[in-house]
Amino acid sequence: MTTPLGWSPGGSGSVCLAFDQLRDVIESQEELIHQLRNVMVLQDENFVSKEEFQEVEKKLVEEKAAHAKTKVLLAKEEEKLQFALGEVEVLSKQLEKEKLAFEKALSTVKSKVLQESSKKDQLITKCNEIESHIIKQEDILNGKENEIKELQQVINQQKQIFRNHMSDFRIQKQQEKYMAQVLDQKHKKASGKRHARSHRHREK
Repeated sequence: MTTPLGWSPGGSGSVCLAFDQLRDVIESQEELIHQLRNVMVLQDENFVSKEEFQEVEKKLVEEKAAHAKTKVLLAKEEEKLQFALGEVEVLSKQLEKEKLAFEKALSTVKSKVLQESSKKDQLITKCNEIESHIIKQEDILNGKENEIKELQQVINQQKQIFRNHMSDFRIQKQQEKYMAQVLDQKHKKASGKRHARSHRHREK
């Protein structure tokens, strides 16, 4: 935004101060003009000299000129003041608009933060539930593994017992086979002796 002609960097505060000062100057000038008029009236009553009258009249003209100049400056300062007040109003409206937009954005962000926080809490709760379930499953698996180990030990023991029984059974079979062979041989020998005796009896 460009700076208006005669606009001081001090902003609207300095313009208001200048305006008040000019107004005080105008009031003092008007008071002085009033006093000069009174002096002229008194001089007319007291028959003042022409030189004194001209001097007073000259001062009056100068004061009127200064007064008119001051009024022009005051009008310019008033124009600057109105321009500044307009800028302030525009900036105030813009600031209010930006403030409302900021509050709306802040409210949206807060709402999102609350939603994300709620989601985070839900996720934490879900993770805790899953972790608890996993721990329970691990406990169950550990129990099953222990059962499997115990069953494996029982099976190994049963296998060992079975092997021992099979070994004993083979030994027993071998013994029975051996005994059968021995008995069979004895039986054959006995049969051979009986056959030889019967043959001798026939020969006699």
